[in-house]
Order: sequence, then C-alpha cells, then structure tokens
Amino acid sequence: MDRNNVFIDNFHRSRYHKLAAVAGVHFQDYERLTLFYIISGNEDLYLKKKAIYDFFDNTIVPECLTTDKVDFCSSSKALIRLGFNLYNGYNDFFTNPLLLLYDLDSRNLFIAYQAILIRFQGRHPYQALVCHNGEGNAGVFLPT
Repeated sequence: MDRNNVFIDNFHRSRYHKLAAVAGVHFQDYERLTLFYIISGNEDLYLKKKAIYDFFDNTIVPECLTTDKVDFCSSSKALIRLGFNLYNGYNDFFTNPLLLLYDLDSRNLFIAYQAILIRFQGRHPYQALVCHNGEGNAGVFLPT
C-alpha cells in the first residue's frame, strides 16, 4: 500500500503499519486502512487510538465522540468522524463535508484528502491530482 499513498513522515508510515498489523487488516480492506491512515497521521488520535478503535473486536467506538472519557479537540473529532464515515457510513449531525473539513489545518486537511483517495482506490482504475498552471498545461500527477 505504500506505493499508493503519501505519508506525512516516517512516523506516520510506521504507526500506520503497526495499526494494520495489530488489527490483522487485509491489504484490500480499504475501509479499515483508511481509518488507520487517519489515526496514524495525527499524533493526538494515535495516542488515543484505543478509545477510537477496539482492536480486540476490530470495531470502531463511536461513543468516543459523545462521552467525556477522552478529550478530543474539534479537528480531532472531525478526523474521527471522517474516518468513521469512510469506514462504515457513520453519520451524525456534524458529519457533513463542510463541518468536517472547515477547521482542519493544512496537515490534517492533507490527511483527510489522502484518506478519501485510499477509501475509493479500489473503485477506479486510477486516481490522479492534476494541477493546471492557467495556460491549460497539466502540472503534478499523483497516480495510484
């Protein structure tokens, strides 16, 4: 999966692989891999991973968003909601694109964007980001 994804740094990559190994995730389980990409890319979420995901039952823990057992900032909650939504369609009042993405800083927005690409990579023969320079010439391509 490394060849298809962009990690923020080697810590992100390492944490991602640890989560996937602990959960015993199949390499084509894009739903779970997407969630782990998000969790491993954000330091706060990674430190609180057991409140977000039950590694024994291999299930998400949606209650982490509504209880006071673990303190999450607004951007962490947005990333969790996005991860849960991409995992199994989880939805609540705050789960819509505008509310999820609005307050994310550039690092977390990058994580969100990459997570969306991971989730849908099995549905399309390719995915690419194309930047135009205003003269109709294509710039950067990120093939999967």
